Amino acid sequence: MSKPIVTIYTDGGCDPNPGRGGWAAVIQIDGKTTELSGCEAQSTNNRMELTAAIQALKSLKQPATVTLFTDSTYLQKGITEWMPGWLRKNWRGSNGPVLNVDLWKELLEAEKPHEVTWKWVKGHSANRFNARADALVHKARNK
Repeated sequence: MSKPIVTIYTDGGCDPNPGRGGWAAVIQIDGKTTELSGCEAQSTNNRMELTAAIQALKSLKQPATVTLFTDSTYLQKGITEWMPGWLRKNWRGSNGPVLNVDLWKELLEAEKPHEVTWKWVKGHSANRFNARADALVHKARNK
């Protein structure tokens, strides 16, 4: 049996940063769209971006082939470019200890069962799924 093909758009943000935060994911599987969102009383933009990806991947019921779109360079470069160095250096980057290690570790676990391709998408662009995730972030944050 082949793995389902899943497309995910995530977003996260705080206002102010740091401050009240929201995260969201728009998940497409077999032509069906599911939306997830949540908030935290005190967080940062980067923590909310990571949380969105974690929650989206954890929501998948079985191993899948996933394309995950994010407008967060921090998330996309962190998981695809910086992670090998962080792991080699015991969670240290060029500027010292890596921030949000708890969430990076959780993201690695959430990613394990899946084949994930991480893609960056320009925020506040014409992409309707990214725009929907952004709208869900604002709605969740303002609850």
